[in-house]
Amino acid sequence: MRVVYALLCVAGTLWPLAQFAPWLAAHGLDLPLMLRQAAANPVAAFAWSDVLVSGVAVVALVLAEGRRLGMRRLWLPLLGLGVGVSLALPLFLLLRERHLAARGGDGRV
Repeated sequence: MRVVYALLCVAGTLWPLAQFAPWLAAHGLDLPLMLRQAAANPVAAFAWSDVLVSGVAVVALVLAEGRRLGMRRLWLPLLGLGVGVSLALPLFLLLRERHLAARGGDGRV
């Protein structure tokens, strides 16, 4: 699964940033415009609502599961939220797999 998670990290970084970079080049970091466009119609609001709730869920998972397993560097996947949930979640799962493999565990605590 580590290879899958690593590939998802790459895709979860490149795909969203490929969508955001042209907008950023055209508008700069215009947060009021970004918020207006994020709520411009029900579909956009739905997508952003989903992303925000998913982000909160990832933070809760990283902190609870990471602490439960005694993982280090939990700040890495939280920093990944700067790109999005699409990076943060697979990065956490990759780090979790590596942590479990290093301690010889099969995921059961």
